[in-house]
Amino acid sequence: MMTNLFSTFDPSTNLGTSLNWLSTFIGVFLIPMMFWFIPSRLQIIWIMITNTLHKEFKILMNSQKMNGSTLIFIALFSMIMFNNLMGLFPYIFTSTSHMVLTLGMALPLWISFMIYGWINNTIHMFAHLVPQGTPPVLMPFMVCIETISNVIRPGTLAIRLAANMIAGHLLMTLLGNTGPSLSFIMINFLIITQILLLVLESAVAIIQSYVFAVLSTLYSSEVN
Repeated sequence: MMTNLFSTFDPSTNLGTSLNWLSTFIGVFLIPMMFWFIPSRLQIIWIMITNTLHKEFKILMNSQKMNGSTLIFIALFSMIMFNNLMGLFPYIFTSTSHMVLTLGMALPLWISFMIYGWINNTIHMFAHLVPQGTPPVLMPFMVCIETISNVIRPGTLAIRLAANMIAGHLLMTLLGNTGPSLSFIMINFLIITQILLLVLESAVAIIQSYVFAVLSTLYSSEVN
């Protein structure tokens, strides 16, 4: 029995511990299965996805010096997408709906980009604070605006992912709680609506992981 609508996102279990966070690592046990059959259909599909992401991220990064750096963002995409999709299954904790996980991924990336950029490309980083063609009168204001927009980047990445995961799950929970009080005909409509919402949430789970990875790639390209 839920005491609160948001208790579906509560990481604590009946034992009083945060064992629900272990759902983040379920993929570690599932990934080796795809290597038993070579080449399996799952492996072929995943290689195609990885190659497509590698080509796209390589274009976005626009850097020839770090050829293997796209693997970081492909791994980030894979982890977020897996956790988003696992959260749609019953009784599996949605870890990406918590700022602890989303900010824990966004903040170290952003800090490492900033440290690398300010140490190796200091003039380039200063140039980013004043967009080209800015009138001299507006330059102090543009520096403040660009600095603020740069500082809030990890927060926007984390909040966007967590908020999208929470919104869809809350809507499905609200509709599901109305089931016992509905008539037989309305329950049929409710089931159809829930199935459509589940399809939408599956698309959102993939899109949000892609957006997180692409924005991280764009932020890294600015420091090179």
